[in-house]
Amino acid sequence: MLYYLFRYLHEHFHLPGAGVFQYTTFRAGLSVIVSLLIAQIFGGRLIKVLQKKQVGETIRELGLAGQNEKKGTPTMGGLIILLAILVPVLLFARLRNIYIILMLLSTVWLGLIGFLDDYIKVFRKNKEGLSGRFKVLGQIGLGLTVGWVLYYSNEVTVREYLLPNGQYSAIDATKVWKDVHLTLTTVPFMKNNELNYGDFFSNAQLVFKEFYGLLYIPLVIIIITAVSNGANITDGLDGLAAGTSAIIGITLAIFAFVSGNALLADYLDIMFIPDSGELVIFCTAFVGACIGFLWYNSYPAQVFMGDTGSLALGGIIAVLALIVRKELLIPVLCGVFLIENLSVIVQVSWFKYTKRKYGEGRRLLRMSPLHHHYQKLGYHESKIVSRFWIVGIMLAIITLVTLKLR
Repeated sequence: MLYYLFRYLHEHFHLPGAGVFQYTTFRAGLSVIVSLLIAQIFGGRLIKVLQKKQVGETIRELGLAGQNEKKGTPTMGGLIILLAILVPVLLFARLRNIYIILMLLSTVWLGLIGFLDDYIKVFRKNKEGLSGRFKVLGQIGLGLTVGWVLYYSNEVTVREYLLPNGQYSAIDATKVWKDVHLTLTTVPFMKNNELNYGDFFSNAQLVFKEFYGLLYIPLVIIIITAVSNGANITDGLDGLAAGTSAIIGITLAIFAFVSGNALLADYLDIMFIPDSGELVIFCTAFVGACIGFLWYNSYPAQVFMGDTGSLALGGIIAVLALIVRKELLIPVLCGVFLIENLSVIVQVSWFKYTKRKYGEGRRLLRMSPLHHHYQKLGYHESKIVSRFWIVGIMLAIITLVTLKLR
């Protein structure tokens, strides 16, 4: 909102300094500062309210070190994250931008699903929370909406440059260009690293080619569901999900900045996505919210984010990656989420297989998800979290290297 106010003041009244709001970097800086302030100011007050209402986390008896100390710790702290994201974005972003609209929708959508789950657990005293079926349906609904917009909206474009022979390429920025609506994505570590999903149907009949979105949209649904669940599973130790998400958010902010800047995109020989630079404001608010939440969530945690925060964090990351056309990098960038997800899948599958074959279920890990396995091995919680952060930083660096390494 402030973007439009200061643009009006600059254009009609020539207010000194008002024009600085036109710069994405300035608004991104304000966004992260306001996000941190909101998390700090609102966070402490929310924790007191939750403690007063006895909104404590119910801890299962897993035989883990330090488990008893966590009983009664306030949950639903994801409200801090949501507020610290939404307020700066509403203040500083261009709200008519299709990508900002999608990100706001994704944040509120999954935040509400997580809030319902936490509300049922805490106030209805139902340890199971919201039925898994309804959670998945909510994630599918968001994936369907995001996939439909990305596939059909004419505001979702990439820039291609006209060569003398009439062909198009994203390499030569000195030629005539045009913005086209294509379902392109980036293939990591490949020289010609742009893939058009429509190429899979290049030999298909025209009628069928018009409906290949029926395959693209399910892919979007799978990505959003997988990443949001991965973040939800990762949220098991103090500061683990928030810190990992902040690292991923910084990486996506860099991708959004270079993909939304024509000169940088041309220099790096990557896809230029018009209007995607506005996502930097969202990303900085996201990172500020995660870091601000860590003030209260680092070991020993004063508050847990609950599903209100973890589902939203994962969904936000997935949609950001899809918008900047980096969804194929998710297994690397979100490697911590992936290995946490896989540890649960492998553990459950192996247990069921051995029980069916030998009559007694066996486990590959001491406990799943993976972070609990290391707790069982005797590692302190803070050491596990620190090492997972280090792994996350290494994966983020590898992901950024793909900008030039092909």
